[in-house]
Amino acid sequence: MLRSLLVLVLCAVCASTERQRKKKANPVPSLARGWGESLEWAKSYEEGLAKMVKSGKPLMVIHHKEDCQFSQALKKVFAAEKSIQKMAKEHFVMLNTVEETWDPNMTPDGSYVPRILFVDPSMTVRTEIKGKYSNRQYTYEPGDMAHLLQSMKQAKVRLHTEF
Repeated sequence: MLRSLLVLVLCAVCASTERQRKKKANPVPSLARGWGESLEWAKSYEEGLAKMVKSGKPLMVIHHKEDCQFSQALKKVFAAEKSIQKMAKEHFVMLNTVEETWDPNMTPDGSYVPRILFVDPSMTVRTEIKGKYSNRQYTYEPGDMAHLLQSMKQAKVRLHTEF
């Protein structure tokens, strides 16, 4: 009887330890996906559009892939750039997505990654706000953070001058 009880307690301890190990190994992924943990991120394009309309702030959409070296390099610099993080937090609804959206306006020159586009509260994709590359007009590279900051300012200024 004592032996059976001891085996039962040992099994319960092992099962509990295994559950705790699995919890730590499979944490719920953050919506930030490494792009800035202090920012509030929309879960989907639809949620981002709804938040944009409600807040009156433009939506900044970052298309990327987890297995893309260019996306990873941009993410690292984007997350570390304090001025971009501050502006994003204060003046934008943010979405980073690894899936293409249903909106064909979000692929004005193709569906490459990384790609960053801005949408204003009138639901207009601001295709005139571009990166500096003619073959991938909406991409930004790690060395382009000053240009991205200017694009963000342009999206913010256009919002306040047009509405």
